Amino acid sequence: MCLVRCQSGGKPSVYVLTLALAVTLGVFAGQTQARRQDPGTAAQKAAPALGSIQAVTDKTLTLKTDAGAELAVQFSPAMRVLRVEPGSKTLKDAVAIPLTELSVGDRVLVRGEATGPNAMTATTIVAMKKEDIAKKQAREREEWQRRGIGGLVKSVDSAKETIVISTTNATGPKDVTINAPVGTILRRYAPGSVNFDEAKIAPLAEVQPGDQLRARGSRSADGAEFTADEIVSGTFHNISGTISAIDAAKSTLTVSDLATKKNVELTVTADSQMRKLPAPVAQRIAIRLKGLSPDAAAQNGAPGSGTPGQGTATPAAQGGPAVAGGGSGGPAGGQRAGGDMQQMLSRLPSSPLGDFQKGDAVMIVATSGGNASRPTVITLLGGVEPILQSAPQGQASSILTPWSLNSGGAAEAGTQ
Repeated sequence: MCLVRCQSGGKPSVYVLTLALAVTLGVFAGQTQARRQDPGTAAQKAAPALGSIQAVTDKTLTLKTDAGAELAVQFSPAMRVLRVEPGSKTLKDAVAIPLTELSVGDRVLVRGEATGPNAMTATTIVAMKKEDIAKKQAREREEWQRRGIGGLVKSVDSAKETIVISTTNATGPKDVTINAPVGTILRRYAPGSVNFDEAKIAPLAEVQPGDQLRARGSRSADGAEFTADEIVSGTFHNISGTISAIDAAKSTLTVSDLATKKNVELTVTADSQMRKLPAPVAQRIAIRLKGLSPDAAAQNGAPGSGTPGQGTATPAAQGGPAVAGGGSGGPAGGQRAGGDMQQMLSRLPSSPLGDFQKGDAVMIVATSGGNASRPTVITLLGGVEPILQSAPQGQASSILTPWSLNSGGAAEAGTQ
């Protein structure tokens, strides 16, 4: 089965590190199945177990499987321990390591014999070290930041294999056409989930207007088109409003939604990405959303516009990353400032729930909830009063994309 939109030659996602062990798992499972044909061994063989090490001694380890179960693993005298690099799909380059190199957080595949409902004796352990996974994740995050783009889907043309998204860069709002040719990896988040590892391969037809989308690939010279190597999309809930209540003990906050005029209670988790815009940066974004140049904004007396000729760069001393200065509004200006607005926002320091207060204006992307569950905050941005005053809600919300560039592959690091 092909995992990308191709007949052959498709490239697997750099994010789904689970795929590497899953392929290895298939190899072991095939070997196990072959042995099951021997009635003398059928009763003893256990299905291979995949998960993260929770505890390890010189004789045993405790494995939390991807299915959520806890498995007690006993070591056998003839047990093999192999180390593979994240992304490996076979054992060709596996290296034998001593048992002492296994540690909490490592991802492992265990094969052996069942000794009870939640116990087995291992004959082979294949490990991905947590530090190797962390390095790979760091490279991938940098790649998505350097070669990524995000925004709200405006239209989809399956026949032409294109998606038009609305983005906000340093020069203001802009529509970009995403090309998704044969070979592009297309993924879709499961409803209510922002775990990349749970995103499934899905056809282009499942992408709908209003969806959040992020793509990794190459931008055209004029910035109007983007050819994607990989796309991930999903349906999420955009909220703009003011905080009406915070319950730090329960890790919840209630926001008065400007669009619906109703209160929305949301859950904040350790994976929620929360940041605050410095006032000068928020004012400059508001100016861009109005479609004004820096000089025109200054002539109109717009707050925070600066004086003509000074551009709009925010000095580092003011607590925020530089936003592009004046110019023609072409892609070069945005690239000099670090690319699209989402890239700029990702460089802001994180703000805990305690940094926010009742009455603060916020923009939020959250899970859509469903089944009576409370929506969970994915991205929350504070300090946005000037933005909400200057732009229609739909335009302002295109600044945010829901997925955290820090969470890809979290399952492989054993952090879930």
